[in-house]
Amino acid sequence: MDPIFLMNNLWIMIAFILVILMQGGFILLEAGSTRMKNAGHIAGKTIFTLGIVSLVFWAVGYGFIYGESAGGFIGLSDFFFGDFTTMFDGLAGSVDFIFQLAFAAIALTVAFGGFAERAKLSAYIVFAVLFSAFVYPVVAHWIWGSGWIGELGKQDFAGSTVVHLTGAMAAMAATLLLKPRIGKYNKDGSPNELAGHNQVFTALGVLLLWVGWFGFNAGSTFGVADAFFGFVALNTQLAAAAGAVAALLIAWASLGKADVPTMLNGALAGLVAITASCAFVEPWAAVVIGIVGGLLVFYSMKFFEKMGIDDPIFALSVHGAAGVWGTLSTGFFATPGLAEMNGGQAGLFYGGGFAQLGVQLISVVACGVFAFIASYVLLLITKSLIGGLRVSEEEEIMGLDISEHGSYGYPENVQTQSNNVNTGA
Repeated sequence: MDPIFLMNNLWIMIAFILVILMQGGFILLEAGSTRMKNAGHIAGKTIFTLGIVSLVFWAVGYGFIYGESAGGFIGLSDFFFGDFTTMFDGLAGSVDFIFQLAFAAIALTVAFGGFAERAKLSAYIVFAVLFSAFVYPVVAHWIWGSGWIGELGKQDFAGSTVVHLTGAMAAMAATLLLKPRIGKYNKDGSPNELAGHNQVFTALGVLLLWVGWFGFNAGSTFGVADAFFGFVALNTQLAAAAGAVAALLIAWASLGKADVPTMLNGALAGLVAITASCAFVEPWAAVVIGIVGGLLVFYSMKFFEKMGIDDPIFALSVHGAAGVWGTLSTGFFATPGLAEMNGGQAGLFYGGGFAQLGVQLISVVACGVFAFIASYVLLLITKSLIGGLRVSEEEEIMGLDISEHGSYGYPENVQTQSNNVNTGA
């Protein structure tokens, strides 16, 4: 066997493991960013949705993305993938399949950010199946399959649009349908802070996601022969760092406090933003992209809160706003050499004119609108199937751990509180 072929496949398997470990980052990030009474639900929900998306992706998702294209809209072959003799992107077909599956799982986890602390467990299950079959694969086919946006020359190296914007638009549809959590807004419309219960969990979750992102971006090189994955990893690191620093500084300057959650979201915004452009831009541009991502996430968090949209873990800002910026940034900063090497065109700042920027803008609008409308309709179908998306007021106050699962994520802590109340201690 060709040693380079073997190394390429081993590298992508390692990258797959890194991306799957990002689910652990999401568990800690979401649990830490929400209230203790919902922590066990969030952790368990993330694992079983990974199970659902894996089965759906195997059955139809991969075929809808990479199957024979029907007019550039959707693939219609390769369902129930299982042929170990196939080759794709210079890799064993099964290796490519499982790497792509991990991306589908991340998109669904992003989408579920809009459900936090108030959705029924049954809503998660039904929507997981529908999103994994009919939303994510369509967008992925348009850009990464043989779809019409890919034919225009769209540049999205690892998924600022495909994964993050798609997931964020689904999260927005859920957030609008579910309405704000109890206590988030006063009668006059002013917001209250429903703080997460553990900033250490949140920070550790961000660190796990940061590490996993090297599998996400650098793994999308699909090979080791020229070590280009190192350059992609460098850009990823710089953008994340710049996003964290920029978000911390703008929060400090604006609020008078060096707000920790904003800084953590800034790091994630930098990572989301560089995901499209990591193979197309110079390191200095990666820093600029990360800085803008960090600033953007701070202001978009304020914007959505002011608009009365309750986004508990800031999925709309981190994955939506930064996803849009990351996609457009490629149209500004892509260099001629890197664009040629990775199959695209130079950006506006490198003499490429508005051509590539226009393609990036078209993709944002088309994919964003489709993902939102499709998700909204599928959530209405879900609502009709299970008799509502949201738990009752009593169940929401009680917490999803006990109302949906019958046990607390922190049973000893809750028992201690109960004993203290009973004894008057």
